[in-house]
Amino acid sequence: MPRILLVEDDASIVASLKEYLLKEGFDVASASGQSEAVSSLAKLPFDLLLVDLNLSDGDGFGVFEKANEAKIPVIFLTASDDENNIVKGFDVGADDYITKPFRPRELVSRIKNILRRSGSHDAVTILGGNVTVDTDKGIVAKNGNEVFLSALEYKLLLVFLSNRGRLLSRNLLLEEIWDIAGDFVNDNTLTVYIKRLREKIEDNPQNPSIIKTVRGLGYRVD
Repeated sequence: MPRILLVEDDASIVASLKEYLLKEGFDVASASGQSEAVSSLAKLPFDLLLVDLNLSDGDGFGVFEKANEAKIPVIFLTASDDENNIVKGFDVGADDYITKPFRPRELVSRIKNILRRSGSHDAVTILGGNVTVDTDKGIVAKNGNEVFLSALEYKLLLVFLSNRGRLLSRNLLLEEIWDIAGDFVNDNTLTVYIKRLREKIEDNPQNPSIIKTVRGLGYRVD
């Protein structure tokens, strides 16, 4: 799953973009300013950066310098058609820019194009040896045969993928998926969807090897 660092100090943009990009199969971390972004780059590998040019702490060009050292593709976000900043961005080597407000689908298209050109990620994730998830195409397959998931089941699987190795509580899962279908998802509904997902991807749903239960705490996908 491609990992993206979103460097943006507008909390509402961060919240909406993270939600949308997660649904599209991306793992998204965020930083509100230059110093936090540089710290994140030092701790974790990223496949691409989305960087607002105007930050309350530093600016996008300072973040770009660090990303460029690590050879990470960068898309600049700008609030207006500021020709000088756009030209400067391309001059320093940015891969693309997009003007706010932008359409999320256009941004996703630009992200995927850059990742394909850079070859910086593998869209196919392998689970349990015989289950694959192609996040570019939105296809899940088991033993080479496509597995058809509902929107909420696929969303749930993406949440697990973006948190591999991490213990996820039921409350956290509910927060992530409750509104994907426009309906309220309660604790009982979550149990049903985890059961359905296991029936579709596990060899033995009664003894799951992919979505593991950590008794009394939640679930984990390794």
